[in-house]
Amino acid sequence: MVEQALPIAMIDAVTAAADWVVVLPLVLCLIGAAATLMLRRAGALTFVFSLLILAGVIACEVSLLLRVVDAGPLSMTMGKWLPPFGISFAADVFGAGFALAAAVVTLVVVIYAKGERGAEDGRDGFHAMVLLLLAGVTGSFLTGDLFNLYVWFEVMLIASFGLIVLGGSPSQLDGAVKYGFLNFLATTLFLMALGLLYGLLGTLNMADILRVAPAANPAAMAGVAALLLLAFGMKAAAFPVNAWLPAAYHTPPAAISALFAGLLTKVGVYALLRALVVLLPASRDLLEPVLISVAVLTLLVAPLGAIAETNLRRAIGFLVIGGIGSVLAGIAIPSLAGVSGAGLYVFHAILTMTALYLVAGLIERQTGQFDTRRMGGLYAAGAPVSIAFLVLILATAGVPPFLGFWPKLLLLQAGLAENGWIGGLVTVALVVNAVLTLIAGSRLWAHIFWRSAPAELAPGQLGTGHLLRIAATGALVVLVVAAGLWPNGMFEAVRLGAPDLLDPARYVAAIGLAGGTP
Repeated sequence: MVEQALPIAMIDAVTAAADWVVVLPLVLCLIGAAATLMLRRAGALTFVFSLLILAGVIACEVSLLLRVVDAGPLSMTMGKWLPPFGISFAADVFGAGFALAAAVVTLVVVIYAKGERGAEDGRDGFHAMVLLLLAGVTGSFLTGDLFNLYVWFEVMLIASFGLIVLGGSPSQLDGAVKYGFLNFLATTLFLMALGLLYGLLGTLNMADILRVAPAANPAAMAGVAALLLLAFGMKAAAFPVNAWLPAAYHTPPAAISALFAGLLTKVGVYALLRALVVLLPASRDLLEPVLISVAVLTLLVAPLGAIAETNLRRAIGFLVIGGIGSVLAGIAIPSLAGVSGAGLYVFHAILTMTALYLVAGLIERQTGQFDTRRMGGLYAAGAPVSIAFLVLILATAGVPPFLGFWPKLLLLQAGLAENGWIGGLVTVALVVNAVLTLIAGSRLWAHIFWRSAPAELAPGQLGTGHLLRIAATGALVVLVVAAGLWPNGMFEAVRLGAPDLLDPARYVAAIGLAGGTP
């Protein structure tokens, strides 16, 4: 019987060359990481090679996104085994769009880091770890299998742990311990959930889970969903398991903080979106009161933390957490507007939070201080930086016409359209979050730029890479502003991508399981 069944489960056709674009960004990142590690003593060549790899990744992901927009979800299965036995990668509009945004901000951060790190650039394996981190992020956005999502989480964890300890200062080691412990715990919970899920369903392929999950025990599936909510909630820094983020993200250099803020928590909340809304919608319904509570408390508590904080990058860390609450609000109200708002917010946060940390790095370099109480008077010394900071704060709060306004508008529409107390509570929390975020950001701006500089303030050394840092940061801020002023492209992508999350029939067909497992 085995001899008869195996050929049916085997791939007997050659993969079309165009389909390799699904995995080519990952292959480039992994090859680039290995090559830059070998070239780490080659000086500027390491930086140039890293830029070329990232340009190639971006080109592949633009091609992938255009193809997905044109033809719907696309998949590729590794080896010669058909799904659900082979390792599948699948790209829909959201996955391909987020992967592209992640590659773009990584390119900007690498250019910024060149100005920050100077002659020492690359010798410590910085470029190799950045490319490895991007491989983990890209793999998480494009994988079609939950176990491989766990593998890419591990890749991200290893790379980010290496990046956070570069330099080896006591504060970095302290931050690394907090970051590593909580993330290892989250990964362990995720692995436990995978074991239970495989025991219940016999598969971890996402498309196959969609096919067999409705027949499984609802109580057991709700337990798995609860474990996934806790694990991904820790990765995303949702309240109350968020303390590790403001305790860790401010410890490495600003470029690394920016990379973490733009990528890591977004992968966690994207995993929540895909696991609870797409794969386990029935279990999500059972967990809805918990989701509502977590979303509302994250929206309310995070900006209060930013108001109380005096360390600049720690304060921005709380603003990152507040944004996670917005995405959770979309998961708690999984209507078309809610899912669209959540997806658009992830895209906005990848760009805006990265840019905000880069501006924070410029401020720290100019003042030589990390505490906002010891800053001041920077408006006269650097009006463009002050304008960039203000624009990013307005975008984070959701003030029109900046980028953050559009996802919050969709989320508010979802809240107002939801009957009962849930919609009202989420709507009020989103509005209060916007007001508190605006207060926190305005307070930071006034302390740093508007009030007089302290008499003892000794400006830091800007260094020879200052123009490179300014150019990289300015480019990303311009992208944030342009995306907010001309949002039609984003709305078109959301119009195509959100229905695929709520009704994943096209996703299942792309994997090749629409007619049943082989």
